[in-house]
Amino acid sequence: MAYQNAYALTGGIASGKSTVCSLLRIHGFEVVDADAIAKTLLESLKEEVVKLFGKEILYNGAIDRKRLADIIFSSKEKREALNALMHPLIRETIAKKAELLDEKGYPFILDIPLLFESGGYESKMRVVVYTPKETQLQRLVNREGLSFEDAQKRIDSQMDIEVKKQKADWVIDNSKDLKHLQAEVEKFVDFIRGEYVSIKI
Repeated sequence: MAYQNAYALTGGIASGKSTVCSLLRIHGFEVVDADAIAKTLLESLKEEVVKLFGKEILYNGAIDRKRLADIIFSSKEKREALNALMHPLIRETIAKKAELLDEKGYPFILDIPLLFESGGYESKMRVVVYTPKETQLQRLVNREGLSFEDAQKRIDSQMDIEVKKQKADWVIDNSKDLKHLQAEVEKFVDFIRGEYVSIKI
């Protein structure tokens, strides 16, 4: 379905999408967060997920997302099995939320990590939060405490960030510091406001 007021946001792992979405929320934009939806659905599908990956992914009765991540990022086959289970439900939930927001006539954000990989999200604009691969790798190592090898596996599981950048209608550069990123987001917000001059955003 095509969403007339949606700006689809994507990027790579550790590219800074969450920070950008936080800044956009401060500016008053509603965000449909695919990762948050996936996290909620994961627990509701616990039995099915345990059948796929075994009880070793559980910790105190709940799914340990770090253990699960270690499994799926080390095996394309297992990653695809989880995606086959999760993605239809994630897409359905996103569609319900997006349709309600679209009807309001105000611009909103679709935060979709696998926007280009999964396809099917028609929007006004495809926006990529860009970070060079070497910076992306270092941030992931620092944030998750991963080895460089494991961090690289996670990055390689997604479309190359340079390819995403080429596919983008708008690029938010996050290669420098927070002040620079805030300025990049301000430019994007000003652009959206220019698209909706008849309403106050």
